[in-house]
Amino acid sequence: MRKARRSNDQRLLRRRLLRAGVASLGGALFPMLAARTQPASADITTTDLGGLALLQVAGVNVLALHGDDGALLVDGGPKASADALLRAVYAATRTTRIHTLINTHGHPDQTGANELVGQAGGVILAHEKTQLYLSHAMYSALLEGRQQPLPEAARPNQTTRGEGTLELAGKRIEYGYLPAAHTDGDLFVRFPQLNVLAAGGVVSGEQWPLLDYRNGAWFGGRVRALERLASLVKADTRVVPAEGRLITGRDVMHQRDIYDELFETMIGYMNMGLGAEDVVERNPLQKYEPELGDASAFLDGAYRSMQIAYVPD
Repeated sequence: MRKARRSNDQRLLRRRLLRAGVASLGGALFPMLAARTQPASADITTTDLGGLALLQVAGVNVLALHGDDGALLVDGGPKASADALLRAVYAATRTTRIHTLINTHGHPDQTGANELVGQAGGVILAHEKTQLYLSHAMYSALLEGRQQPLPEAARPNQTTRGEGTLELAGKRIEYGYLPAAHTDGDLFVRFPQLNVLAAGGVVSGEQWPLLDYRNGAWFGGRVRALERLASLVKADTRVVPAEGRLITGRDVMHQRDIYDELFETMIGYMNMGLGAEDVVERNPLQKYEPELGDASAFLDGAYRSMQIAYVPD
């Protein structure tokens, strides 16, 4: 009876956590987990994904699609590489301008080309929370120091709250909101005819994607995001993370299962009154570290984000 009651309590806490208000996360201040720096210069490689170009600059992924009125770009790489990136995009797509740039989220490695695209009259599409993030000075759990607002020309000039579609050169492009998954303004971008999905900072094939819990991300949002992405992919879907190598839909399903398992474990830790340092020491992700590396920073941020999101009745 005691074991059944404990199991039921954990299910209730899971539901309460997943319903928790994400707005409370934005102002939380905790120690920096990691700092990212922009490269001074980088080589750009281009890979054809069956009519969709994948450009990689300093480990950051950008997608480009030909359009009669200009190219579609998913993310813009770091600012230091923006000029070279756009030249590579024009060559890969046989165009001379960017019609639309979609920011999957607001971190610098995804918004570096925004200013050039905006100055040239292109559409910059992002979630409305990303636009807010890029329009004000902000702190991030993943970036060093106070992040200054982007120049007005570099800010998104078209926003979405949820789902949407675009048509470009006979190709359908779908995008949708992943609440509180990596930041509070994450979008996925899907190319169903090409069996390609851009998932932004929510997944990775090389490391544990950290949570920007100072800007609305929390682990429950990551769990929901992987469940949503897993519903959109086939086993052989090519999935493009914000950084690093391509993964497949099969990998997304596997990561969904990892996060589901971890969420239940984290609830148990919360019931035990553990702190983030205790969770890191216990390392419930140890068996997965050969796949995605040291999980310490991820576990620290994920657990802190749950402590922020959960408000007792």
